Amino acid sequence: MSTPRTDAAVQARRQTTQVMLERLQTALTTAARDHTPVTVAALARTARVSRTFLYQNQQARALIEQATRASRPHPAVSNSGSRAQPAWKERALNAEDALTQAQREIRTQRTHIAELLGKIRDLEHDLPEGSLQRIVTENTTLKQHVRQLTQDNQQIQERLTSARQNNRFMDKRIADLEAQLAPYLTIPTPRP
Repeated sequence: MSTPRTDAAVQARRQTTQVMLERLQTALTTAARDHTPVTVAALARTARVSRTFLYQNQQARALIEQATRASRPHPAVSNSGSRAQPAWKERALNAEDALTQAQREIRTQRTHIAELLGKIRDLEHDLPEGSLQRIVTENTTLKQHVRQLTQDNQQIQERLTSARQNNRFMDKRIADLEAQLAPYLTIPTPRP
């Protein structure tokens, strides 16, 4: 006697298993097409299933065994590599394209670097003798001045914070004293 919830759970489990088997079949087809070795770890990654599923599910085991049998070369059949040749040609062409693109990028980068070095040389050439040393010295002096101003600013900020705290303390103290004096200031004057 099964309940509707149990039936729904069983049906959902069957659908999930079927989806995993379909992903496994796709992974096996891809592996066969690319002539890659069939391993449980690689199949689990490619099909996005667990290794446990591949070991425990009978249909998954049967699919893997069938694929490994089909991928083994038969001694009676001559395997000249004609099926692997298109895949290698495609990979070689892709590698050539990537190499060409990388060389183009390297040429572009080298041209850009040469232009920048030329600009630097032009700037250095326009400077009179000794001005480079003067600029470096002024830059160092300015950096030291900036450091000193930063330290002075930090000290002033600390003093300002302390002064604000003292001011708050004094305001509180004055308020306390005014509160203590308030009863004496509101005494009514005697009538004649």
